[in-house]
Amino acid sequence: MPDRATSARDVALAGGVAAVLSGVPSTVYALARGRDPLEGALAAGTLLLPREHRPLLLLTAATIVHLTLSFGWAIVLSRALPPRRAARSATLAGLAIAALDLGLIGRRFPAIRALPVAPQVADHLAYAWTVAAVLVRRRSRPQGRVPAARSRPAMAR
Repeated sequence: MPDRATSARDVALAGGVAAVLSGVPSTVYALARGRDPLEGALAAGTLLLPREHRPLLLLTAATIVHLTLSFGWAIVLSRALPPRRAARSATLAGLAIAALDLGLIGRRFPAIRALPVAPQVADHLAYAWTVAAVLVRRRSRPQGRVPAARSRPAMAR
């Protein structure tokens, strides 16, 4: 498969898709255990607002934190993940990011420290695997090939 440079658009797409899908493991875990599925998001909000307790403000802060980290790590991964063995490399990257996010930084925040660790690590793995999958797919497209434009309804022209 031909390889091509990773564009900013590819990285943004990878980070965005991974941002949306990466919380699935911990959400499924929370629902299966009868826990609050927003527990992780509320905890993430404390990174910006450590003394805040209002859910709406914490969720807003969590969205900012999550998107910033998702796009930031996507930039790093786009440069660090090799074209071959992307899944293996993404696994190692996801574990490293989890160690940094949860172990080094997160343990300083009580709400993050209180989260079950395994589902959070699974979220980090899901994130890295998703970024890798999107980047591999985008990199494998031949250069210069632009997907066919979708036709617009006559009224929109």
